Amino acid sequence: MAKTISVKDDQTGKAWKFPVLEGTAGPDVVDIRKFYAETDMFTYDPGFTSTGSCESKITFIDGDKGILMHRGYPIEDLAEKCNFEEVAYLLLFGELPTEKQYKQFERDITYHTMLHEQFHNFYSGFRRDGHPMAIMCGVVGALSAFYHDSLDINNPDHRRISTYRLIAKMPTIAAWAYKYSLGQPFIYPRNDLTYAENFLYMMFATPCEDYEVNPVLAKAMDRILILHADHEQNASTSTVRLAGSSGANPFACIAAGIASLWGPAHGGANEAVLTMLREIGDKKRIPEFVKRAKDKNDNFRLMGFGHRVYKNYDPRARIMSRTCAEVLNELKIKNNPLLDIAMELERIALEDDYFIEKKLYPNVDFYSGIIFQAMGIPVTMFTALFALARTTGWVAQWQEMIEDPQQKIGRPRQLYTGQTKRKFVPMKSRK
Repeated sequence: MAKTISVKDDQTGKAWKFPVLEGTAGPDVVDIRKFYAETDMFTYDPGFTSTGSCESKITFIDGDKGILMHRGYPIEDLAEKCNFEEVAYLLLFGELPTEKQYKQFERDITYHTMLHEQFHNFYSGFRRDGHPMAIMCGVVGALSAFYHDSLDINNPDHRRISTYRLIAKMPTIAAWAYKYSLGQPFIYPRNDLTYAENFLYMMFATPCEDYEVNPVLAKAMDRILILHADHEQNASTSTVRLAGSSGANPFACIAAGIASLWGPAHGGANEAVLTMLREIGDKKRIPEFVKRAKDKNDNFRLMGFGHRVYKNYDPRARIMSRTCAEVLNELKIKNNPLLDIAMELERIALEDDYFIEKKLYPNVDFYSGIIFQAMGIPVTMFTALFALARTTGWVAQWQEMIEDPQQKIGRPRQLYTGQTKRKFVPMKSRK
């Protein structure tokens, strides 16, 4: 017998039953698609934190248990045993690639990494001090003006080509935003490098001398990209789906996702970590800021600790912690003041009863900020790297939404609390 849930109006005595849907994992879901039609009422859920906005087979999170899986594979296995291209293929197509499929996919991505030459002019239209995320919003949105041959969202081949172009070109777009801010020449991608290697090469190479990508840093970057590739129906992913529900082209949808990710409560969190470390300034001041963080009447918060979804240790943070140690060891960094503060904060958070009780563990943003700082990546590029990694998840979610026969244009409702109908008063009679 199908499971249902009853809703009763205490004033009228009327009752309604709504079906309960069961997923393959996670809590059951009450199907309220006919709620308004049957009850003449809406549900009220600010932030949609108790609302399932779609059906998806891509990513599953159990925040209470600290579980993150892509297509059924634990993130720990993917981060340790796969490279980013394999995970990208998994997110897009539902299965890990065979050797033949992998080689073809890697080649397809590699040969789409270049940008149209006219993008040189596009970049030069921005101020030198423009934030890389602002530049990325504009450049990604402009891709639709250059690639007219892949804008038919109802054509599977067009969707595939647009998907490949977005994943392939995002490292180039991000690296060029960085180069432009420095006034350095743009560095073109190389077909003999991996996805992560290419990004580091375009970031740090110059025409003046050869640049050899450090394999330890490349591995760390590859792992960072995997850990940020997708994270279920977060704000930016929901933005991509909402924009896509109108039939907008994929480049516009991903540009919308970048804009959403830019917020400090979302993708800007790792940038906020470094800002916080600078505010603390000295290891001697850590007890003062820890005390402030425990004071509920103080607005100060330790950035990079705890997570809205994970009420346990963020599984990505464990992997990122090891990666952080590898990078710091490789670069022989021992006396960086900001990193010293970060390491001391980590020690306190893992030992202090207050943080343990509140489950305020260091999260993925805490460690990624430290790694980027150690690698010489400026703070303004932190969120841009997040966007680079998350593009794969965005396009996978967008493609799934387009192919969903139940997909409808997004149209949230509201609880209206404004004025009711009023009589119009001519200007000369207004007081």
